[in-house]
Amino acid sequence: MSPAAFEARLDPIEVDCANRWNAMDRKPKIAVIMDENTSSGGDRYDISKSYFSALDRAGAFAFGIPYAPDLVEYVIEAFDGFLSVGGRINFPGEWYVEGDRSQYPPSDRLAVEMALMQGFLAHDKPVLGICNGMQMLGCLHGCRMVSDIRASLAGALEHDNADMRHDVHVSRGTRMSAILNAETFSVNTFHREAIVEVSDAVTVTARGTDGVIEAIEVPAYAFAMGLQWHAERLDAESHPGARIFDAFVSAASR
Repeated sequence: MSPAAFEARLDPIEVDCANRWNAMDRKPKIAVIMDENTSSGGDRYDISKSYFSALDRAGAFAFGIPYAPDLVEYVIEAFDGFLSVGGRINFPGEWYVEGDRSQYPPSDRLAVEMALMQGFLAHDKPVLGICNGMQMLGCLHGCRMVSDIRASLAGALEHDNADMRHDVHVSRGTRMSAILNAETFSVNTFHREAIVEVSDAVTVTARGTDGVIEAIEVPAYAFAMGLQWHAERLDAESHPGARIFDAFVSAASR
């Protein structure tokens, strides 16, 4: 029986349901690592709804991933992209410049998140890192960071302040510049740590007015990008810094 003949025999409600399921199946599925309340004991998952809203608006299904090592291989195979969200967890000592180290508590998130990010990249599936996620993306590719921007960099702005914004300048000729389609704009700022040493594998795509690295990309992959600002909290209709989600979901749809 041909598909058309089979569909003709279905009840209209069944046809509508089948069409809805087909449409849902075509939407990319994004794995979102959960954050946790490290500042108050780390006894529960704690993540902003804004990440999920941003991905939904961009046309993807978003799924929160817990810190379960047994899930890693399944998630890498089953999902189309990986979002590494903001957070404050203890990173490996070798990711920091000499004499520096993390000021945050250890977390079960680290091992699972590293395995997920490396696995998605190994399959050349899109990876987007925000804040903590950008730092992990960079340091997994040879970059180094500092644990306290203002204590380490003379003349640095206050970056760890939810009530403040500062300008960033986007580097011309990068993939991200084509996505954001703007040279300068104002962003929110919620990070105390920052990448300060960049490897040959990583391209800096934006800096703050104080020179602090605010965005990166790894050209070896189809889509591997990171930013320090929280794009999920910006207005998707008007703010250039929020356009990254559309590009991320588009890459995950291929």
